[in-house]
Amino acid sequence: MKCLGRIYVNNLQQIIPISQIKSYLCVPIQTKLNLRTIMKKLLLAYFLSFFVLQIAIGQTQVIAHRGFWKTEGSAENSITALVKADSIGCYGSEFDVWLTKDEELIVNHDPAIYGRFIQQTSARKLTRAKLSNRERVPTLEQYLLAGKDVKTRLILELKPLNSPERETLAVKKIIDMVKSMGLEKRMEYISFSLHATKEFIRLAPQATPVYYLNGDLSPKELKEIGCTGPDYHLSVFKKNPKWLTECHELGLKINVWTVNKANDMTWFIEHKVDFITTNEPLVLQEVLK
Repeated sequence: MKCLGRIYVNNLQQIIPISQIKSYLCVPIQTKLNLRTIMKKLLLAYFLSFFVLQIAIGQTQVIAHRGFWKTEGSAENSITALVKADSIGCYGSEFDVWLTKDEELIVNHDPAIYGRFIQQTSARKLTRAKLSNRERVPTLEQYLLAGKDVKTRLILELKPLNSPERETLAVKKIIDMVKSMGLEKRMEYISFSLHATKEFIRLAPQATPVYYLNGDLSPKELKEIGCTGPDYHLSVFKKNPKWLTECHELGLKINVWTVNKANDMTWFIEHKVDFITTNEPLVLQEVLK
């Protein structure tokens, strides 16, 4: 072991007793070299991980449209579709919500289930119906309970209802239910209804992502109402490509739906959209590699 007996202070060589030198200086020379090598490797690993993280942050994310339903045993808007979207690592799983005649919330895309219009029928009758995978039509409560067991974000679309009052009621019930289940940090809200969109912005916890679907507002208009950004059909952005640039300049997030062809996926990835909603999440994941 070699122990140094002198140090430099302000470029002046100072002689001090060996007994006063800190113990960390009194280590084998080989150990010092090993520690130096380890520190270099740790610093390199840190900068590499930071670089990878920056790439991941900027990468387009995958949202499964109505869950991952184009796979065995699944169905659109089913709980299985939610679980399967999570199993393949999707950023989010989108699903549709309606308010029934008796003011219950259920998950379904179309306005009617086997000929029964959702807004004119009780939840008890509607949830007896079975999906193509033999699951029953889920209530929002059942869907969110399943959501607690997965990691994917829950992208809730409230369908346009037959009055602004019912939309406000639905938004309030959704937010209360989400809060009671401790899922507030996992939720994102979208709607074709401008009234419902504004109500989500008004009533959801601050910083909750809220997107507008209808495609008729410019990025500037979305910014003014406090929207997180547009969630528009791919044809809207293809007709208005400058909106993509404007969104980036305004600090808005961009989601685009429903993008199922690889060439369209590539176009939107090259234009740096934040999210792509698709019926083909596996294809999109391959394109992103």
